[in-house]
This record gives sequence, structure tokens and C-alpha cells, in this order.
Amino acid sequence: MARRLRSAVLCALLFCGALPWRSEAADPLAMLLIGIARDMLLSHILREARPEPAPPAPPPRVYPGTTVEPAQLRRLIDESFGYLSEAQREEVFDALQSAILDPRHAAIRASLLEYFAHRALAVRAMRERLARLSVEEKVRVAEEFRAALAALPPDERGELGEALRRGLLPVPEDLGQMMLAALSR
Repeated sequence: MARRLRSAVLCALLFCGALPWRSEAADPLAMLLIGIARDMLLSHILREARPEPAPPAPPPRVYPGTTVEPAQLRRLIDESFGYLSEAQREEVFDALQSAILDPRHAAIRASLLEYFAHRALAVRAMRERLARLSVEEKVRVAEEFRAALAALPPDERGELGEALRRGLLPVPEDLGQMMLAALSR
């Protein structure tokens, strides 16, 4: 009922706006109000003509064609890439989820998930192995890293240093500091 009343009032105001006004009788405030009413009516009509957008689809319970749930993928990312910030891990999850749900990747979806899982587990295993190294072994790794840096162009050395400073490489913090020190020599 209130909707009909509002529509009727808006139609009446629109009709009044269409009446010929004599310029000497036209009140600027009345003209402004009629213009606003006309805009409101047009907006209302256009809004009613446009269908409501469909609510976003809920995330899949499992990825199509697989038995993998998004929660499992998120847990794998959190456990394997714990050295990244929460926001960075969220970016990894979002990018991977977009690739997995892309219809163009339907044929390789399971392979994509399997490949990522193997790589994520390898990163986690490497990080755990590096964390168990003794101080002497970490010093030796840092020295080998410094020797390998000599073969890199300066721009790549700079990128590697930036990645180490930002904590983007899967190395324990103490080893990362040793590698940064080797990088600056």
C-alpha cells in the first residue's frame, strides 16, 4: 500500500512538472522540488525494471570433480606457508581458488590441486629440515648461498635480498639473517 501511495505521489509530481508554467509564476524552489521528484520517479521506475542481482553463489563444499574441500586447502596453505603473514596466505588461497574454480581449468582441476599439495608439502619439509640444522650447518649454508650469489646479476641479487628482508622465503629467521649478511658482503 505504501509503495502504491509513493508511486502515485511521484506520478502526480511528475505530471505537475510536465504542466506548462508561466515564467513569471514559476517559483525556483518549486521547480527544484519538481525536478527532484521527477528524478526520484525515474530512478524508482528504473530500479523496478531492473531485476535484483542474484546473491553470490556459496563457496563449494568440495571443488568440482575432486574430494578436496576449501577448508582443507586453506589448512594446507596455513601449515605449509606459516612464515608468510595471514594476509599473504589469504592472497595465495584466493589466487589458487580462482584458478581451481576457473571453468577453463575444469579438466586439470584435480591435477592442479595435487601439484600444489606436493609443492606445499615440499616447502614445509624443507623449512622444517632447515630449522633443525645446527648453527655451524646454517653458517655453511649461508656461505654456499654467498658463493651462489656471485653468479647472479645485480638486479636478481637485489630481488633476492628484498624477498629475504620481507620474509617471503621459506627459511628460518636466523638462517635468513645469515643469508642477508652474506648478501651484503
